[in-house]
Amino acid sequence: MIAKLTGTIDSIGEGAAVIDVRGVGYLVFCSQRTLSELDAHAAASLLVETQVREDAIALYGFARADERDWFRRLITVQGVGAKAALAILSALPAETLAGAIAAGDRAAIMRAPGIGARLAARVIGELRDAAVAAPRGSAAGPASVGAHVGEDAAPTRQAVSALVNLGFSASEAVDAVAAAVARRGPQASVEILITDGLAALAPKEHHP
Repeated sequence: MIAKLTGTIDSIGEGAAVIDVRGVGYLVFCSQRTLSELDAHAAASLLVETQVREDAIALYGFARADERDWFRRLITVQGVGAKAALAILSALPAETLAGAIAAGDRAAIMRAPGIGARLAARVIGELRDAAVAAPRGSAAGPASVGAHVGEDAAPTRQAVSALVNLGFSASEAVDAVAAAVARRGPQASVEILITDGLAALAPKEHHP
């Protein structure tokens, strides 16, 4: 399997680029975000996801590891093929996509051409835990738990992480903390968010 290509960009087309590696041209399908970082006839290095089918071998290239990682997650969702995954990643950078999934923001995901409400809901349902559990501080982690939590979502992420560590599921933690933020405001401390989150989850019978 091809995992990485380093060479010279021979040409850039609609949704793909040809990268020349020692005289061999590889057609690599990319998101618009990755294509925007490439320059024709310039040196480039792309991370590659290889898909082998009965009739073809397709290469998908990524300028950044977080975009490749979210591509891998997206194509595990029923109904999301490689083309749809690239469309989503063209519409939303990886960190914003993770935040939208964690927040249950279907409208954000539906910005991608061809992605309707039902498929966006399926993406959220199947990948929400992964979005919340992404390593803190990495570009792949959620940018926020919801549009109403403000730009500095570090306390929110910490509160969600604390609830998950206590045994609640990521989706339960996200919902509880989002409700706490809505009630207390975006400046609420981590301690308040955790306390309110626990109060909201306490009545529920929970089995870690």
